[in-house]
Amino acid sequence: MTTPGNRPAPQRQAPAHSPVLAPSGKSEKTENFPVGSWLIAADLRPHVAAYYAWARAIDDIADDPRLNANEKLKRLDLLELALAGAMGRDNPELSVAWRLRDSLLSTGVPFSTATDLLIAFRRDVTQNRYDTWDDLMDYCRYSAAPVGRFLLHLHGETDEAAFAASDALCTALQVINHLQDCGEDYRALDRIYLPRAWMTEEGAAEEMLKAQALSPPLRAVVNRCLEGTRALMETARLLPARLHSRRLALESAVIVEIADALIEALARRDPLTERVRLSRLDYVKCALKGLLRGMKA
Repeated sequence: MTTPGNRPAPQRQAPAHSPVLAPSGKSEKTENFPVGSWLIAADLRPHVAAYYAWARAIDDIADDPRLNANEKLKRLDLLELALAGAMGRDNPELSVAWRLRDSLLSTGVPFSTATDLLIAFRRDVTQNRYDTWDDLMDYCRYSAAPVGRFLLHLHGETDEAAFAASDALCTALQVINHLQDCGEDYRALDRIYLPRAWMTEEGAAEEMLKAQALSPPLRAVVNRCLEGTRALMETARLLPARLHSRRLALESAVIVEIADALIEALARRDPLTERVRLSRLDYVKCALKGLLRGMKA
């Protein structure tokens, strides 16, 4: 694949037939990654919006049940070429890539924060099971960590300890999302992010994900995932104190509180019976606690 860069590249038109983008029906309401928070400085919000639109678009392609694997990969390839400047700017189907390209070039944020996501979503097209927790962590390295790294670069943060803490927080949020959606992912997409090794050890069969409630073996697997996520949060909680940007430190402190609250909610509630989420009041509590802690960081 072409590596995005600063030099102009020969432009080719995307095929006129069949749109590149196809919505999956997901929205920010079903994700744990905050979008366009008021804590982000106003002049940076358009860049955050461009990045989110890119992430949403390529995720929609990977999850579209109407497309076969080859077509999904083809459309992801077209968007990557556009991001590299090698496809026509005037094609509206590629505008999400060009918008992000302009943003990355103007801010100096590395293109890898966008192309790493493509690695993850191509993997979603070709791989629907993960053997071990380490395998899942490797997936999250590309599906989740780039989100935090984008925000850090956008705010001019360069501390390697901040990047490590951000990676841990974004990975924790990704695992939380997988647990929230474990039943739907299996039924709708035939994807299971619960480690196979743990399912085997606990005697959990894949078909148990079709039930209306967690079986004891499946509950044990979910609990092991939650323990792994709590371990990630030990590193993630260091993030606010590592940041120079006061706004981003406050934002990250709030997100840490949200992640912790979701972990404990998943420990008490059943993601097969309901989509475990926080109430509006819970979010307000997390925001207040996070802001107070962030101001002390």
